[in-house]
Amino acid sequence: MSGTHVKSVIRIGLDDTDHVDHACTTEHFQRLLCQLEYSVKSLQVTDRRLIRLWPFAPNRTRGNAAVSAICECDAAELEILHSVCSEFMEGLGDEIEGDYPQTGQKPSPCLLVAIEEFSESWYWEAVKGEVSIESRLGGLPGSTRKYSLEDTPIGVVGASSAIAWNPSEYNTWELIAWRRPEKIRTPRKVALRAIDAMSSKFPSTFANRDPTTGRGMIMPRTNCPVLYGIRAESSEELLSAHEFLQSREDVESCDSWAIHRTNQISDDHLLGYESAVVSSEPIEVQGGHSSVKVWNGEATVSLVAFSESGEVNVLLRRLKTGDEVQWMGLISPSSDVHLERLRVNSASPRAGKRPECCGKAMRSAGLGQGLRCKKCGNSVDKSWLVKAISFETPFDGWVEPTPANRRHLAKPLQRGLPTTKNNQG
Repeated sequence: MSGTHVKSVIRIGLDDTDHVDHACTTEHFQRLLCQLEYSVKSLQVTDRRLIRLWPFAPNRTRGNAAVSAICECDAAELEILHSVCSEFMEGLGDEIEGDYPQTGQKPSPCLLVAIEEFSESWYWEAVKGEVSIESRLGGLPGSTRKYSLEDTPIGVVGASSAIAWNPSEYNTWELIAWRRPEKIRTPRKVALRAIDAMSSKFPSTFANRDPTTGRGMIMPRTNCPVLYGIRAESSEELLSAHEFLQSREDVESCDSWAIHRTNQISDDHLLGYESAVVSSEPIEVQGGHSSVKVWNGEATVSLVAFSESGEVNVLLRRLKTGDEVQWMGLISPSSDVHLERLRVNSASPRAGKRPECCGKAMRSAGLGQGLRCKKCGNSVDKSWLVKAISFETPFDGWVEPTPANRRHLAKPLQRGLPTTKNNQG
């Protein structure tokens, strides 16, 4: 029919545009979407997404995140959309060559524009383990357009996984505010009292400040363009929290902002909890990192707690042979388990002291003669008084790292105790 506009649903994914000391993929994506909205008049961005991926990915970027967006536009304007994406990637290549530091890992960006939905399994593969670039490139539908600076871009894994993610009803939200260009590489102006006030006023926000160090957690510690990122369980309250910060004189004005649906605090990267019996004494190495061997009935497993993991490291170093423990963690490429949570289900008895008599500990009477009280002469068989040690915590025995040292994907204990298995996988 004349005048009818056929709408197309477009899925756009982007990853690996940043350097450890320069730029940010979220800011590049913001620029791209602004360019698309300006050039493609029918374009509507209906959902923006930010996902964190497998923490051990060998070529992970600074925040180990990828972004995507669900859009609608008239089918007649699709070629304009593709033209803008091509120009964006050309400009990004010039920026990387001209503005990025020449040291460190060079970005390998990838921009995908898809009409077809991707298999949700692509997300789960990339959040729980390593995915090869070749397998992901080979699996792209023929209708998907790929924009990159090389034939096998590292960013294709994150970009495709961000498109494949199917949010659950438990997803969280993050509002990212970006700095004015002239402010980048200058100290950020976000007062701690402003963060505290926001936390009190908007209780669905989380991970705002580390109570153990007093450090604000919404501001990056790098030279990237992000001013702050506020996380919350409610998108509506998230916007109000941002407006509250921007209304204050002790907070820097932002250049632009956007709300993203995220997989943060989902535990999607974990397989669930496991149990075993401690089979060795803990070992502490230089730097405070600790490890212990456990037996799960089939094999010996090495549990590792880094010094930064706080209470997890403290508890691991208190373990004794025979303790039954539970944990949640990640199997590293070296096959060690890097702990994210730990608890003692059942503690083996700890040696205490010799029995007392007449107010003092009894002493050995000699080989094969038991124990004797020096004052009254009373004797008993040789023994030690033993007691079980308690590892109770406010979270049913579970301990976790401090907020500043928790992974973005890790679900804080205060938001629910670990379950027997993960949502998927």
